[in-house]
Amino acid sequence: MNAEPAAQQRLLQLADVDAELNRIDHRRRAMPELAEITEAEKILRERKDAVVSAETSARDLDREIARLERDVEGVRARAERDQNLLAGAGLPAKQAADLQHELETLARRQGVLEDEQLEIMEQREAVQTNLDAAQGELAEAERALADAQTRRDGTLADLEAAEAGRRRDREPIVDGLPADLVKLYESIRSRGGPGAAMLRARKCGACRLELDRSEVSQIRAAAPDEVLRHEECGAIMVRTSESGL
Repeated sequence: MNAEPAAQQRLLQLADVDAELNRIDHRRRAMPELAEITEAEKILRERKDAVVSAETSARDLDREIARLERDVEGVRARAERDQNLLAGAGLPAKQAADLQHELETLARRQGVLEDEQLEIMEQREAVQTNLDAAQGELAEAERALADAQTRRDGTLADLEAAEAGRRRDREPIVDGLPADLVKLYESIRSRGGPGAAMLRARKCGACRLELDRSEVSQIRAAAPDEVLRHEECGAIMVRTSESGL
């Protein structure tokens, strides 16, 4: 392929713009905020699980406390009924003794239930402390995630603006180049490396390899408008006054 030396040198401007676009894309994919968000989301899930666990424990203890309250109330009601019976007149001695024995049993049962209730209430208080702490940590994790997302969005907006600007710069450069040269350049660039680079001091600007003597001789013998490619990386080598030929 042949192209005017001026067109080939203009290709370097396109390569510079594309290199900047690649750097923008790399910064977009490697934003530190992305790793922060991933870690913040992990912490947020853990904090949510902690809150759910504490809430579940609190509900279980609340049900147990309610059950004990019902049991204590039942014992009290039974004891009150027995007390009323004992206070009645003409109660046989055996029945009175049985009622007195039951009242003593009920008193012991009430004491056991109240002790158990007190223990469960203490557990519930500790769980509430844990729940309050877990909810505070959850709120902190939510704020951290929101902050990282806000910073990510700001960085993305800046990168998108920079990308849009470079793409605007790219259009007139491409329009001013021969279509077949652009097609070759884009084909090379699609493989992942630079499409074109300056040949500077006998080194390929794309892969940084120094050319051997035979390659230098071939380049010296090539016509000025011949489009040269490096055998190693395939990039178009653009000759300038800095090529060292």
